[in-house]
Amino acid sequence: MAETAATRAAETAAPEQDTGGSGLDRIWLKSYPEGTPAEIGPLAHASIADLLDASFAHYADRAAFSCMGKSITYGELDAASNAFAAHLQSLGLQKGDRVALMMPNILQYPVAMAGVLRAGLTVVNVNPLYTPRELEHQLNDSGAKAIVILENFANTLQQVVKRTQVSHVFVTAMGDLMGLKGHIVNLVVRRVKKMVPAWHIDGHHKFKAALAAAQGKRPNRPELGHEDVAFLQYTGGTTGVSKGATLTHANILANIEQCSTWLDVGYRAKGKPNEINYICALPLYHIFALTVNAFVGIKEGGHNILIPNPRDIPAFVKELGNHQFHFFPGLNTLFNALLNNDEFRKLDFSHLRMTFGGGMAVQKPVADRWYDLTGCMITEGYGLSETSPVATGNRLDATKFTGTIGLPMPSTDISIRDDDGNVLPVGEVGEICIRGPQVMAGYWNRPDETEKVMTHDGFFRSGDMGFMNEEGYTKIVDRKKDMILVSGFNVYPNEIEEVAAGCEGVVEAAAVGVPDEHSGESVKLFVVRAHDGVTEKDVKDHCAQHLTNYKRPKHIEFRDELPKTNVGKILRRELR
Repeated sequence: MAETAATRAAETAAPEQDTGGSGLDRIWLKSYPEGTPAEIGPLAHASIADLLDASFAHYADRAAFSCMGKSITYGELDAASNAFAAHLQSLGLQKGDRVALMMPNILQYPVAMAGVLRAGLTVVNVNPLYTPRELEHQLNDSGAKAIVILENFANTLQQVVKRTQVSHVFVTAMGDLMGLKGHIVNLVVRRVKKMVPAWHIDGHHKFKAALAAAQGKRPNRPELGHEDVAFLQYTGGTTGVSKGATLTHANILANIEQCSTWLDVGYRAKGKPNEINYICALPLYHIFALTVNAFVGIKEGGHNILIPNPRDIPAFVKELGNHQFHFFPGLNTLFNALLNNDEFRKLDFSHLRMTFGGGMAVQKPVADRWYDLTGCMITEGYGLSETSPVATGNRLDATKFTGTIGLPMPSTDISIRDDDGNVLPVGEVGEICIRGPQVMAGYWNRPDETEKVMTHDGFFRSGDMGFMNEEGYTKIVDRKKDMILVSGFNVYPNEIEEVAAGCEGVVEAAAVGVPDEHSGESVKLFVVRAHDGVTEKDVKDHCAQHLTNYKRPKHIEFRDELPKTNVGKILRRELR
């Protein structure tokens, strides 16, 4: 795996006019903002641990992360993560061993993550809402030897831990790092809200006690290089069994540099605050928030405001009211939910510099409403767990919403290819393929799956269908498997959903293909409406105005809500 990543990193440093196998002469470079380099320079650090050392020392007195009104500084994060790293090593964990983290956005996450990396170990991020079956698969597939888990989810672990290789379990409580306030928080979580199901795990460690026992200690830093594995980032399993994307220290460091280079354009246009406040509503165990919030934030000495439960919109909006926020990454569903909240519309948006949308397509009606309210455009980007994640982004000095995923990041090539791997001309729809230093080393212990997604010339096949225009901007039309085939015509759900979202009274919509005896498949649209006055006829008439006949939904089903992942992506497969 190391050789592939190193070779790939070298390949991306190609001259501007070299096609690099993309067949497009890097036409996107003509659309780059003035002064933005085509390539990132040599990486400044040998490992993420070295980056953490530098930032923690340089910004020691600044707030690094806040949660529910309690902040920790970079200096405190430095001391706590070193203590945890030393404690992990004292248990006999060796360089490269895997440690699972199963927590929402609480202060313990950055402490544990930094500790694992500083000890020379590999982080395995786990969705806290996993079922026992999903958790068991991920722990066994990764070979995790330890786990840090919030007590709310310990009952899930209890059911499977004896069937895994995990020998060290660290359990933490919600308020553990919140000082005196933490005792009240824990009391409310356990006794009032009853959010902690009964659990029993023999020989578990208390996370807080582990930090106290190792207070003041420093780990022995093993030699870490670019090709060492930093994260196993499991894919959501939408294409089958969940697989671990192997992300090296170089993958993450390169993407931090690519994102920082891109963000500089936005700050040039709008001014850069001395200390940037990041809203961190997306979970840190998800690759989007991990890189864009945690790591870019740490590099910049920024302050991440952690939102443990972004689905509680009233509590989220109340927290937003306590801060001057500058940078707001999110998903279309999150932006939409906030726009539909009366209290959100009363907030002060005068400090907001950038809103970054990813994870799913940002719909134009949502982007327009966000801009009208905040005066800040949603800038759409694109990436996957396998690309650390950011592969493309719209210009952060743009003055209009493009409806595309933007331009390839510096040192990144995008190639649109057919099923046989042939490069397609500009404007033709094919699979979006990505090459760059942020592309994973492969799937963990799955050379067969890695071979399926990597081309002979080093491109990762994303599974997303799209086309590139003459200016070098790429437009996604859909996932390969979500495409609907109506009488031989390709229909892309994203397009139908965006049109439906523009219908008055439609809150959300999701389109899927259903069997049809006449056309093979027809379009079914699931709709969440603002009130019962919105009828099937209203939705169909609106779609008829904007969609050609074969794309129009034949069936409409109204629902109170749509099934979503914990990150907020709509689960079309459940609707199918």
